[in-house]
Amino acid sequence: MIRLLRRLTHRREAAPTVAHPHAGRFLLTFILIASSHQMAMASGLESLEKFLRSAHSGRASFTQVVTAPARDGAASARSKTSSGSFAFERPGKFRFDYKKPFAQTLVADGKTLWLYDVDLNQVTARAQAQALASTPVALVAAAADLKALQGDFQLADAPDADGLQWVLATPRQRDTALQSVRLGLRVDAKGQVSLGALDMLDSFGKRSVLRFADFELNPALPASLFEFKPPAGADVIRP
Repeated sequence: MIRLLRRLTHRREAAPTVAHPHAGRFLLTFILIASSHQMAMASGLESLEKFLRSAHSGRASFTQVVTAPARDGAASARSKTSSGSFAFERPGKFRFDYKKPFAQTLVADGKTLWLYDVDLNQVTARAQAQALASTPVALVAAAADLKALQGDFQLADAPDADGLQWVLATPRQRDTALQSVRLGLRVDAKGQVSLGALDMLDSFGKRSVLRFADFELNPALPASLFEFKPPAGADVIRP
């Protein structure tokens, strides 16, 4: 390899230098392409700002993996996988429909956060403003822009991974069970930003990762999607 490099170097020194007639044009084109690529590479925070301003509604399927720390004597951590559908509409409305392995529905209608457990036939209703202030869903459905979100979270760029741009959000409240959350954003060739993942870690070491697929940006969603009425005979708990 070293001898080959020496031969090539010797040939370059011996041969006369002739400028290619299109060399300048090629170099200019290369510089323009490189510059446009650098401008297109927005940071995670910039993409989050664009998402918050442009995403008025959204719909996707999701898979959630919850991993709990290994118990004493256990060889590995325990994990559970669930899946379903997700939708949101600003300001402050969203819906999770868990379908596997157990049916559950979580609905925020703008005033009340409803959790319906089908197997238990039990509904838990909480005031939405108190329940959502420092939760991961506030990153998606509640805040109008980055400045509003920074009132509840400390935000920082995180390294790109898995084809997503990431933002690390740490709750400002010290008494919350949530330790941190990473928000993954997908940016397509046209610069459109969609939700890719939420990676949450609580103060007990439990990790919950939601990955979103087939994300639709700004679909027309029916108002009934974010309405909830407790089923007849269900126990309703208002803590």
